Amino acid sequence: MSLSTLPATAFIHPLGHNREAVAALLQAATDRILAHLTQAAQQSPLPPVDALPAIALPELPADATTLLATIDQALTMAMNPAHPGYLGHMDPLPTTASILGDFVVAALNNNMLSVEMSPYFSRLEPLLMREIAHLFGLGDRAGGLLVSGGSLANLQALAVARNVKLRCAQTGLSPLEKPPVLFVSEAAHTSIQKAAMLLGLGTDGAIAIPTNRNSQMDVGALKAAIAQAQEAGQQPFALVATAGTTVTGNIDPLVELGAIAQQHNLWFHVDAAYGGALMFSEAHRDRLRGIEQADSVTFNPQKWLYVTKTCASVLFRDLGHLQRDFQVSAPYMNTEDDWVNLGEISVQGTRHADVLKLWLSLQHLGRQGYRDLIAASETLTQAFVTAIQARPFLELASQPEMNLVCFRGCPDWLPADQWDAWNADLQQYLLREANAFLSLPRYRGQNWLKVVLLNPYTTKEDVGRIFGAIDFFSRD
Repeated sequence: MSLSTLPATAFIHPLGHNREAVAALLQAATDRILAHLTQAAQQSPLPPVDALPAIALPELPADATTLLATIDQALTMAMNPAHPGYLGHMDPLPTTASILGDFVVAALNNNMLSVEMSPYFSRLEPLLMREIAHLFGLGDRAGGLLVSGGSLANLQALAVARNVKLRCAQTGLSPLEKPPVLFVSEAAHTSIQKAAMLLGLGTDGAIAIPTNRNSQMDVGALKAAIAQAQEAGQQPFALVATAGTTVTGNIDPLVELGAIAQQHNLWFHVDAAYGGALMFSEAHRDRLRGIEQADSVTFNPQKWLYVTKTCASVLFRDLGHLQRDFQVSAPYMNTEDDWVNLGEISVQGTRHADVLKLWLSLQHLGRQGYRDLIAASETLTQAFVTAIQARPFLELASQPEMNLVCFRGCPDWLPADQWDAWNADLQQYLLREANAFLSLPRYRGQNWLKVVLLNPYTTKEDVGRIFGAIDFFSRD
């Protein structure tokens, strides 16, 4: 095979023939990354994208200078979650260990489809997932999978729920006499509706339950909806609770919902993609009391555990359901007596080996480190809420239950129909003048401002500066 047209650094030679050239390229790229990350606080938390490359597939190989220039451009215009003022979404700066893990895994390029294609990682993942499932109190038969995002985790959980409760893994939904439905909070993540659509229920098959004033699923409304669905000839099979809603960060009443699910023989799934991290804090894990009743749980370490994307998981009380009610064997793959090919029991086949960066992060920070991070977030949240409550022209969407605060301005010197525009203008003012990015979700038909107090380098002084800017804006 002639490789004369390829640059010397196109691949890393397995005998090390180009080691020095590759090392120089990697060192140059690493220097740029470190320079960017160690100066993140001096840049914008959300820089403008003011230039894009002219995309034309190159005929000839580019030199290192061109590659490094592309890296520089990406670094300059990318979202900057390392900035202490980046507060708008559940996107943290990553742990150093997870960056290393991603680098190692990318270099090895193993495939989580099967044990023989990822012999170490396919054994490490189920062991670690079993420990995390035990942390959630799911029992001795519990375990789970890593997947590429919370949407896939919810889809996997509800696919298993459908197959278990409706016995339709082989025949599909067409033989069913009654249309199946599930119940979910109106404040839940939109991935539940997508899952319902993909699983043949249609988005209408995810029946939205109203929330109370604190953005939690209304238990009375749920009971009425179950009765109404049964009277309408529908077949309820699952109940989805949320532990950490995307807009307000609230937690559904898990104890009561678990009891209702058991009473009506519903699969009980808890989307704790964000709030699941509270299980690492003895001081705050009681907020998730009742999650141990779940048949399945979505939990995303890529959020409050600070692991690089993607790193999401779906946990099952009885991991055996994946083999009994979901597995499709791949005859082109060898099998192991004691280890399952994870691609056969997952929505995904080929998959990145995310387990290493999670395991490295857990080792590097330890449970004590995560407890401290959660405690620090709680302290900042209290400071933020106190500052809101001290200003009559601001109001909370709900009482925060974790480190997410949703609020808006209701300036009484303006007509109410101008408040949405006032909040949108405030968001842009804070980004421009205070170097703070707050997101602007639509909730209850109105514009709100949302902060997620994740960054360990965000301080009370930063919070004070934000409210100083809010005060200045409100006087304008």
